[in-house]
Amino acid sequence: MICSEEPLEQGKNDGDDECNTKDEPMDRASGVESPHPHLQGMLLGCNFINSKASMAMQHSLTDIEPRTGYKQQAAERGAEFVQSGMVVGLGTGSTAIFATRRIAQLLRGGRLKDIVGFATSKAVWEEARRLGIPVMAEEMPHAIDLTIDGADEVDPELNLIKGGGGALLREKIVAQASRRVIIIADDSKLSPRLGARHAVPIEVLPFGWRSQFRYVESIGARAEVRRNTNGSQFLTDSGNLIFDCNFGPIASPAELAARLNMRAGIVEHGLFLGLATDAIIAGMDGIRHLIHKK
Repeated sequence: MICSEEPLEQGKNDGDDECNTKDEPMDRASGVESPHPHLQGMLLGCNFINSKASMAMQHSLTDIEPRTGYKQQAAERGAEFVQSGMVVGLGTGSTAIFATRRIAQLLRGGRLKDIVGFATSKAVWEEARRLGIPVMAEEMPHAIDLTIDGADEVDPELNLIKGGGGALLREKIVAQASRRVIIIADDSKLSPRLGARHAVPIEVLPFGWRSQFRYVESIGARAEVRRNTNGSQFLTDSGNLIFDCNFGPIASPAELAARLNMRAGIVEHGLFLGLATDAIIAGMDGIRHLIHKK
């Protein structure tokens, strides 16, 4: 498998899976609901088509904290891949929300037409409607052309850890249903090995959850039940719990994924392996477009 890095032209623009906003669909006969009225050398195994993109943006980012500015640059560059007539998966998190807002801006300005969004969380669905993006019914009556989403960690082969925003189940359903998955992130998300910088979120049924907790500990995790700021258990849009599981650097993500997949009660995990087709990475040196090649 090879990743190539494609040159990006100047001037193109407008967590991380961690959620910052509020998202999800209802249906109609048409399947669409109308808008609401109101890795440098680290990319081991990757082949680069090198580039340094200009940091020039259509909007000034000088008043934004630098890391947030990089997220916005990556997101707005990712939105440039959306074409009129597409069904677009809208990711969840503090980076992906910038892409959703940029798509809405392009719709309002007439540069995009006939776009339908499919949200990966209830908060993003609500935000898309507020911004005037038509949203598809949650039954997903149509295939998804392109999904733009963030990530918590990106390895040299564009494998990911996702789920920091709590939407990993829906995000994985959408990614697997998409013809193309573009990951947008700042360069702090790049990692030589999954697990080196971020815990693996694991979504579990509330029924018998302590059994699953003991299981993940038995296979090497230091696990914590995710909680809200008031100390109550965090619940996903599907009403499930999340364990944040620190395995340390993961020698074989595929083997760990298989062990998690075989356990009843574990609904989904945050290892997204072989799903990303592209990654747009922004940092102090510019914007890079990494392409997954099989």
